[in-house]
Amino acid sequence: PHACSRQRASDSEPAAMEGEEVDFGDAEEMAKEPEAGGSSKGAVRDAAGRRMKGRGAAGSTQTMQDEGGDYDSIDSKGGSTKGPAKSIEGWIIFVTNLHEETTEDDLHDAFCDIGDIKNLHLNLDRRTGFVKGYALVEYEKQKDAQGAIDEMNGSTLMGSTISVDWAFSAGPSRAAR
Repeated sequence: PHACSRQRASDSEPAAMEGEEVDFGDAEEMAKEPEAGGSSKGAVRDAAGRRMKGRGAAGSTQTMQDEGGDYDSIDSKGGSTKGPAKSIEGWIIFVTNLHEETTEDDLHDAFCDIGDIKNLHLNLDRRTGFVKGYALVEYEKQKDAQGAIDEMNGSTLMGSTISVDWAFSAGPSRAAR
């Protein structure tokens, strides 16, 4: 027979019987050791003792506003904070209650007479392939977008009465802190 270099468990230590509790004396020592590959120096832990990583782990409550962060914004003309808000590239209107078989060509034909359409999004349902019921139409000029809202809101397109309004509106500005 082949000689084995390992000892059987019964040769080196007493066998544990079913129902008896086994004592792993090394478990406490292992819990006290730092994680392999990382140092526990300065590690932040939560109430349950788990190590916290990432933003906010150091208990810092500072935010960009506290640090004097500067954000990009689109200034409103004339100081008015109500009404439509311009997107980065143009003025976007939101068209709802579209018939499920409406195509981009149908929308383009209906809205291009009012002004030059810069962009048109007609989202489709992945499962059915039909229109989800809304579209976004972007005009370069605000007067074109306003004209589309005035003329097309409440009109009928492919048998459905559509609603047209601004996609973005400027709400009341927040008080300076």
